[in-house]
Amino acid sequence: MNSNYDLAIIGAGPAALSAAVYSGRYGMKSVLIEQKVIGGQMATADRVDNYMGFPEGISGLELANHMHQQATRFGAEVKIGTVTGLENIGNDVKVHIDTGDIVAKTALIATGSSYRHIGIDGEDKFAHYCATCDGAFYKNKNIITIGGANSAVQEALYLSTIARHVTMLVRSYVKADQILRDKLNVEIANGKISLLEGWRPLAMVEQDGNFVGVRATNEMNEQLIAGDGVFVFAGQTPSSDFLHNTDVQLDDNHYVLTDRELHTSMANVWAAGDVRSGTAKQIVSATADGAQAVINIHKHFREA
Repeated sequence: MNSNYDLAIIGAGPAALSAAVYSGRYGMKSVLIEQKVIGGQMATADRVDNYMGFPEGISGLELANHMHQQATRFGAEVKIGTVTGLENIGNDVKVHIDTGDIVAKTALIATGSSYRHIGIDGEDKFAHYCATCDGAFYKNKNIITIGGANSAVQEALYLSTIARHVTMLVRSYVKADQILRDKLNVEIANGKISLLEGWRPLAMVEQDGNFVGVRATNEMNEQLIAGDGVFVFAGQTPSSDFLHNTDVQLDDNHYVLTDRELHTSMANVWAAGDVRSGTAKQIVSATADGAQAVINIHKHFREA
């Protein structure tokens, strides 16, 4: 089969949109393949205050629209569909899509990841999942966090520098590294953080439409933990299910493994952004990843 595109970009979040801009600047014919919303997880953020160039902040949806407009200005085509697999055909890559397969000379996996939800009442309405994205909304207020692994402790420590007080709800016990537990103990001693281990959240409670706290139980007692805002830190899940029957190698947590050139274990396939193993899970790092991947792909074309 003849390739229709120089580059097939799987996903349409910040890494993918950045890749589309750079591929257009290099004169490459690219297509973005997205199954849901242009902008990915970024588009769902109420406010983005840590992306350079927007000193007053910007909504995630508006930032996604800006990136989308820039990508299409450089000639990127957008195809709606769900990618179900990848296959090498000679020197090309066949992308299997439920709305019709395409063939490209190269492919970039930029499907991102999603925050893991805990599935309690009120979560969809009140929960935040990114401290650096939304923590500033709760300056000098009382925050509840849910989770007890490394990322949960790191985020709680960060929020303690912003909030009046942070209450950590942990289903069992804190499972973070010792260095993080030591830092946590310092903030507990300073009165900035309270730790409730063995408490299971039941629901996020509202009054007159406003969040007022989390109802939780320790199996003996049930009570309302009061707060002004709530953050869930239960980890993230990479959007990589479609790669399980391909030649793309994943790490133990199903993130895509790449080399220093962001090339995967599959010929002519690169990866960028949050779906890639070891990334910072920030918009700025995702856009940098997308740009760097295309720089490497362009180098691949020059050396072919």
